[in-house]
Amino acid sequence: MKPLKQWRDDAQYFTANGARIAYWTSKRPDDEKPWLLLIHGYPTSSWDWSGLWPGLKNRFNLAALDMLGFGLSDKPRAIRYAIADQADLQEALLAQLGVGEAHLFAHDYGDTVAQELLARDHEGILSFSIKSVCFLNGGLFPEQHRARPIQKLGLTPLGGLIGLLMTRAKFRDTFDGIFGPNTKAPDAEIDAHWALINENGGRGVLHKLLRYIPERRAFRERWVGALKDTSVPLRLINGGADPVSGRHLYDYYRDQVPNADAALFDDIGHYPHTEAPERTLSAFLDFHKKHWPESA
Repeated sequence: MKPLKQWRDDAQYFTANGARIAYWTSKRPDDEKPWLLLIHGYPTSSWDWSGLWPGLKNRFNLAALDMLGFGLSDKPRAIRYAIADQADLQEALLAQLGVGEAHLFAHDYGDTVAQELLARDHEGILSFSIKSVCFLNGGLFPEQHRARPIQKLGLTPLGGLIGLLMTRAKFRDTFDGIFGPNTKAPDAEIDAHWALINENGGRGVLHKLLRYIPERRAFRERWVGALKDTSVPLRLINGGADPVSGRHLYDYYRDQVPNADAALFDDIGHYPHTEAPERTLSAFLDFHKKHWPESA
């Protein structure tokens, strides 16, 4: 993955609803490649995509932002975080870049944001056209999401304790529990994630961001319906060793989504794009070659 200092130096910023939002793009003035919007997960940031960035930018103009409450973006405490607002930010970024159509590549929390964008696309109210969506491990179906104990705590009245009690060592233990048996994150990667979580007082909003879990239940019909009703090409790339949304999600997705296209990595956990970047990139590009062979 790209050194965090370099990633920080490459960040650009725009303002949305009074918040300062960090974003990255690979586009050059004369580059006419298709656009790919990268949407990160919880509790990390767009730095997750930096390992795939070099391979992806050969085929796509890339755009990614740190959502509100994550990474280098603002992390206000006095707001109610909502998936719809995070989807608004994705639209705002593409509007800022003058993008009219884009492919999506999403992970975890970002999967739910992508589902909201798909629902808007199906309703004809999205400000850009979605060309395809590729999902990594995430709670696409709320009934299949197996929340970790710390997530369950975060949704109780004692949720604010997460930020007070979380340490780097506890964060390491949590990540070790959701990664594959032979693909644990190296110390430098954990240090970078931990630094980005702590940026702008981020530990204080970790529990607020977990509101996406009950939102998935409340909006199940809308967001699961988006998967079933869309005509946009979809693929799931799944790390089967993930206890949160692993093999059980893969099997359920194949059963529930019409003409399901899914790839399984049995030995990989919740973060396929950082645990197995070459395999993930290959599976992603294979998906695009299947639908757009002329661009392969």
